[in-house]
Amino acid sequence: MGMETRTKQPDSRTRLLNAALHTLRAKGYNATRVEDLCAVAGVTKGSFFHHFRSKDELALAAIAHWDELTGGLFAAAAYHALEDPRERLLAYLDLRSELLAGELPEYTCLAGMLTQETYLTKPELTDACERSISGHAASLVADIEAAMQRYGVEDGWTAESLALHTQAVLQGAFILAKARGEAALAAESIAHLRRYIMLLFRDRT
Repeated sequence: MGMETRTKQPDSRTRLLNAALHTLRAKGYNATRVEDLCAVAGVTKGSFFHHFRSKDELALAAIAHWDELTGGLFAAAAYHALEDPRERLLAYLDLRSELLAGELPEYTCLAGMLTQETYLTKPELTDACERSISGHAASLVADIEAAMQRYGVEDGWTAESLALHTQAVLQGAFILAKARGEAALAAESIAHLRRYIMLLFRDRT
């Protein structure tokens, strides 16, 4: 007789973190109640307060959870194997475009969403969001530096500034998509950024 295979269910803390990723992006920080998070996670308020002292504390943990999940996704992406650093950057943008799938809360950025709501009222959250966005930008710097060297770019700007610019375009693209309810607008913004990268790193011979 064969053994029955069971899928291990996430623990209550992980369910709360996953609930926060979705609910905070869907409803916003201020409109999200502890009761909403518990309902989505399928846990009691007692369980919530066993793991987190407040919604703020859960939000901070959710940002770290977000960084872990998205960092792992991009670190494992196939484009890292490409030989040309410009092609790696273009493939990164292609992946960002491919991720514009499903409903808005499924593809918008948690850190960007929270920053827009909390930059005047929750400095600890804003700082964590800034570290998240800047940390992701930093993961592009090595490829940008390599592309600058390969394509002879010496225009007085830094790899760090271009890496942050990519994040500015992406965050703005998410805002446009939310404003009009169209993921296609975000995809068009990423496509323009892709063209810009191609113009920056072109053969100059």
